[in-house]
Amino acid sequence: MISFCPVFVKLANVGPTSSAFYRMCFGGLLLTAIALVSGKKLWYGWKTLGLMIICGAFFAIDLILWHRSIFFIGPGLATILANFQIFFLAGFGIIILNEKLTIRYALSVPIGLFGLYLIMGSDWSALDPDYKLGVLLGLLAALSYSCYLLTLRKLQSLEEDVSPFSAIALISLSTSALLAVRMIFEGESFAIPDMESWASLIAYGVIGQVLGWVLISRAITKVDASRAGLVLLLQPSLSFIWDILFFSRPTGHMEILGCIVAISAIYMGSTAKK
Repeated sequence: MISFCPVFVKLANVGPTSSAFYRMCFGGLLLTAIALVSGKKLWYGWKTLGLMIICGAFFAIDLILWHRSIFFIGPGLATILANFQIFFLAGFGIIILNEKLTIRYALSVPIGLFGLYLIMGSDWSALDPDYKLGVLLGLLAALSYSCYLLTLRKLQSLEEDVSPFSAIALISLSTSALLAVRMIFEGESFAIPDMESWASLIAYGVIGQVLGWVLISRAITKVDASRAGLVLLLQPSLSFIWDILFFSRPTGHMEILGCIVAISAIYMGSTAKK
């Protein structure tokens, strides 16, 4: 389900911030309705609300950067780059939290960079400026997403047990509010121009933000972390395949090899503690 998220962004005939806004708005409203119907409370105090808003801010930055990256370099590569967040998270754990550096993680970083090198090609200077910008935005999106996950981890570590439904619902709504402010500042229209865009944005919110993440949150506690990490790598893998099948992305053998190497490195990094 979540592998189709960048496809929905590409199909919607709206700006990058607008597609992010409608994902979080439609998804947040549906999640709030589910939380209310199931009897979950939404108010946990000002400290919790503050952390949710910070989560929303980091997620809004992540979506803005990732969506722009999709427009420059395509859904597949943008999603692979966004998954480089595992290297930022592990680096934070090692530098700030004094976690032990494992050989597995130490090897995953250069392997991931080598995979990225194969995807980019050997002559970086010959690439189109927009393509270079898309790569940079994808990596910055990974950094923003890692900040979001760290804040979410802090939120989940509070003494009071916060319902995942309530947390994701309120984070989604706060993210959509921040994105709306950004759209007003940019002068980007809130109008949805056609039925294809309506269908893509509704599917983006319901399938990507609600169903996909509800299934992930329910499954993540029932399987080993290494197995969950491996299964979730279907997202960048399938996103790259959809990019080739749906949008006729020109892809050579070295680029495919680079994607396999990069995704393997992401898996190594995400399961380093195992």
